[in-house]
Amino acid sequence: MLIALGGALGSVARYWVGSTIGHRFGIRFPYGTLAVNLSACVVIGFFLTFLTKRVEVDPAWRFFITIGFIGAYSTFSTFEWETLDTLRSGAFAMAAVYAITSLVLGLGATWCGAFLGELL
Repeated sequence: MLIALGGALGSVARYWVGSTIGHRFGIRFPYGTLAVNLSACVVIGFFLTFLTKRVEVDPAWRFFITIGFIGAYSTFSTFEWETLDTLRSGAFAMAAVYAITSLVLGLGATWCGAFLGELL
């Protein structure tokens, strides 16, 4: 039940964050998906580190956050589709910038989340 609840909350959060960023910055470059993916990296890095090393919590709550919420919130398949679509349109440089930015900043965001989890 907790995984389903986390999934429901994650999918609503994904829609809200992605559409809010998309409306603010435009949709020519997939800023909304990038913001969702990077924030998901911070959240999963933080919670997996914090819940493993700092707090003893029932595994069900870990599943609620990581499998439920982050599983529904993260948009890796959308990222892949948008990259492919950008490549197909001939915008090779934009596709490369998006893919590299997602990879590098995503790794950095995951590290930051894990660092915060260690710090607290």
